[in-house]
Amino acid sequence: MTDRPTGAAGTARSGPGDRPDQPVAHAATAPTTARYALVPVPGLSLETVARRSRLHPDLVRRFVALGLVDADRDAVGRLVFDRDAPAVLARIHRLRSGLCLNYASIGLVLDLLDRISLLETALRGRGTRSDTPPWT
Repeated sequence: MTDRPTGAAGTARSGPGDRPDQPVAHAATAPTTARYALVPVPGLSLETVARRSRLHPDLVRRFVALGLVDADRDAVGRLVFDRDAPAVLARIHRLRSGLCLNYASIGLVLDLLDRISLLETALRGRGTRSDTPPWT
């Protein structure tokens, strides 16, 4: 058993001391934790978001144009979404199908629900929230 971090396939990574021509680090001088460079997490592509939310990519583009879902553009100009975009799209779909709201009113309802959530969080932080269940 080795103290080195394992790779994706579960095999130990090669490093100093794995080859006979390199010295083995002593336990007193070897680091006890592995250090990895921080790598930015890439966003989700339009195809991935459409597949995960089970919506047509054109409908996802329409939601972006209406401002219901946030998306950025990469260097090539493709849409890049946050990791929570499929959940936001599912919420939009539930509001559309469950309450028969149009897209303009969905934007208003989403803003109001976000505002309610922020206010409830602030009340919980102050400790003055009542014992009644939250509205959302």
